[in-house]
Amino acid sequence: MKWASVLELTEDNSFSSGASKSNWSKVVSALADDLQSQLDGKTPDLLVAFISPDYKKYFEELVEQLRETLNPAAFIGCTAGGLIGGGQEIEQQSALALTGAILPGVKVNTFHIANDSMPDLDDAPSSWEKLMAVESGEQPAFLLLSDPFSFKIDSFVQGLDYAYPRSIKLGGLASGGHKAGENRMIADTQTFRSGLVGVSLTGNIHVDSVVAQGCRAIGKASRVTKCDRNLLYELDGKPAVNVLREAIERLSDRDQKLAKDAIFLGVAMDEFQDRFVNGDFLVRTIFGIEPMSGALLVGEVLRPERTVQFHLRDASSSAEDLRTMLKRYVDANGGVARGALLFSCLGRGQYLYGQANHDSDCFREYFGEVPIGGFFCNGEIGPVGMSTYLHGYTSSFGIFRERD
Repeated sequence: MKWASVLELTEDNSFSSGASKSNWSKVVSALADDLQSQLDGKTPDLLVAFISPDYKKYFEELVEQLRETLNPAAFIGCTAGGLIGGGQEIEQQSALALTGAILPGVKVNTFHIANDSMPDLDDAPSSWEKLMAVESGEQPAFLLLSDPFSFKIDSFVQGLDYAYPRSIKLGGLASGGHKAGENRMIADTQTFRSGLVGVSLTGNIHVDSVVAQGCRAIGKASRVTKCDRNLLYELDGKPAVNVLREAIERLSDRDQKLAKDAIFLGVAMDEFQDRFVNGDFLVRTIFGIEPMSGALLVGEVLRPERTVQFHLRDASSSAEDLRTMLKRYVDANGGVARGALLFSCLGRGQYLYGQANHDSDCFREYFGEVPIGGFFCNGEIGPVGMSTYLHGYTSSFGIFRERD
């Protein structure tokens, strides 16, 4: 197994709508040659492309040139407001990033799915296996790239979890577009403006995930004693808003200011733990206070007796959480990897840390010079506990190596 990742920043506006075809064609050709050279001249079994939104006029031609030059066995990709590859994280600039892999003994199946083709959530697992053209017993790993405006990604990953409980599902929501029809997605020989594209990977491949949500807990863990779906009324028999207020009052002046804009609720994934640490919670946004009842409006459907704890997010918390999660993975599994993909939120990167390449550099501290590609997403897909979720402000890593 061999992976490679390359990125080209086109500061001369080679991909802008006013550029000539010869400009961007030369960039694409050089980047494809670089990728193939890193793959020892071989044709990639899997090609993943992320393209900045300056593509619009030439997107299909650009993709066709990549296809003809590299002749990948499987090809997926999407538009990206920020790109990751070749040791760089490029944000709000024109660029093209490619990740390629030679995958001996691995079957790669490409798909495009629209909302109307999805089974109902109460259908049998066999309905999902038919849709995905792979059986659960093969333990496939799924890479998913979805349009945020046209596809019900929450329902889709819920269905995949039901039909493929032992499978990893990773990916992100295409970025760069601001309304339906503006994003593009690639699935082999076709491009799409809606739905979801992806691949399933089976055979001699093992995929792990590290999901860093970038928060730290404040206050103490509490039990939900009254709620109604995403309205949280009481914690430990007390009004939830009072519990939140008490937790904030105990914070430093700096953290109290931070809490005005960066307060979240963490929902424990394992109710039977005696002690909770970072990574044990699914972190969800608190949107505000429901004016009639005073309940907290939370971005998650709650149920009574769940354990929750309030969280804060800032640059130092995010950096500490990322290192904690990567170290925990390496301590448990070792630092062996052939390649990696990173799906990071548009709200991270330089906007959060004030510096470029933060998460990629952190990954290299633990794994060395492993090729890593990816993009900055409108939402990140990855598991927390035993279930898969759509996240925000998260970095979701896929780590690839041989199964045997």
